[in-house]
Amino acid sequence: MNISPQGIAFIERNEGYAAHVYDDNGKPAIGYGHDLLPGESFPDGVTQAQAQDLLLRDLTLPQIALETLVPEFCTQNQWDALCDFAYNLGVGALKTMLAHGWEQVPEQMLRWQYEDVNGVQTVNAGLAARRQAEASLFKS
Repeated sequence: MNISPQGIAFIERNEGYAAHVYDDNGKPAIGYGHDLLPGESFPDGVTQAQAQDLLLRDLTLPQIALETLVPEFCTQNQWDALCDFAYNLGVGALKTMLAHGWEQVPEQMLRWQYEDVNGVQTVNAGLAARRQAEASLFKS
């Protein structure tokens, strides 16, 4: 299975588009949340089409991981929701979340809404909204 056009649009909405490099929690990023790789530079920024190309390339690893982690009965909406989760938090977080069992996925997604603020775990409103949207998509 591959992420659908609707799933790509879902990620694009969640990430937002940035034509120029920005600080993403201490890491330089551009486009739709593409983390710059060593030696990678975009002094003139990126167009939305270039940003989408970077996004599609970055989705390769999460989708490969999903192929081995999800059951055969996984629906397209579930796949898309899990792609968004893994794109945002990484494959390690995806594996940890899925370890709680398939039936627990929507509930477990909601637990990944915290950020560290001066050593204190605090709910991040943006992450909370994103996890809620992922859980809703997963259940639909």
